[in-house]
Amino acid sequence: MNKHLLSAADLTRDDALLILDTAEELARVSERSIKKLPTLRGRTVVNLFFEDSTRTRISFEAAAKRLSADVINFSAKGSSVSKGESLKDTALTLEAMGADAVVIRHGASGAPHRLADWVRGSVVNAGDGTHEHPTQALLDAFSMRRRLGSLDGRRVTIVGDVLHSRVARSNVLLLATLGAEVTLVAPPTLLPVSVGTWPCEVSYDLDAVLPKSDAVMMLRVQKERMNAAYFPSEREYSRRYGLDRDRFAKMPDEAIVMHPGPMNRGMEIAAEVADSARSTIVEQVANGVTTRMAVLYLLLGGEI
Repeated sequence: MNKHLLSAADLTRDDALLILDTAEELARVSERSIKKLPTLRGRTVVNLFFEDSTRTRISFEAAAKRLSADVINFSAKGSSVSKGESLKDTALTLEAMGADAVVIRHGASGAPHRLADWVRGSVVNAGDGTHEHPTQALLDAFSMRRRLGSLDGRRVTIVGDVLHSRVARSNVLLLATLGAEVTLVAPPTLLPVSVGTWPCEVSYDLDAVLPKSDAVMMLRVQKERMNAAYFPSEREYSRRYGLDRDRFAKMPDEAIVMHPGPMNRGMEIAAEVADSARSTIVEQVANGVTTRMAVLYLLLGGEI
């Protein structure tokens, strides 16, 4: 692995397992009354967020602080970006302040790759446009592994708005690397043109896929990225592709339900399914902190 984490495709199987194993060790620390480690004392981590975020931004901030790093939170709103400052000038400003790592979320696909050319520190992609979100894929894999054991041969179904989902692309790439068999389920209008090149199967029939799934990940319909009508109505979408109580009953007894959040309860997932004992949705948030601790620890600690 390089000194950056820009794409799930950059991770070899050994890299991914090292991150997941390190996260497992750090999870034990998070269960203690004093959760801090002195590992990154004196290092500076900048959270550079050009898009709205709750879970990811707080998760990275908590991860860096638990490793004793100094954290600078940068939001595009209320900064010089609103005055027209470019990404490059923002990057050079951070570089002058001595940032050891920059965690970036940006609306433009490829922005973290450009940033990596401009700064000397490590760059972590926290979501770029509709492209990728590698740490979300890592925490999802970590959550699956804790519930299901090894991911080799496990069947994972990802359902919903794949076209606009950076989470789906990163998950497909990482889970394939870890040996899982991934199936995407979505209306044809919500699948990317290039999906045939992805290491996964494609289905349009959720009911046919559910009985043989070990994990089902529901994706939010990202209305804010849509500029056309991709399906007739929300009710029609929910009827065809929503995970309700009846569909939940078709899943194997040990199968788990996942969602990267935020959820549209009642649309892609029913409230009773989201709150069931087989749902890992709240666990995913907690696991996000330990997984991102592992990423920062390995990038800045010189282990990868």
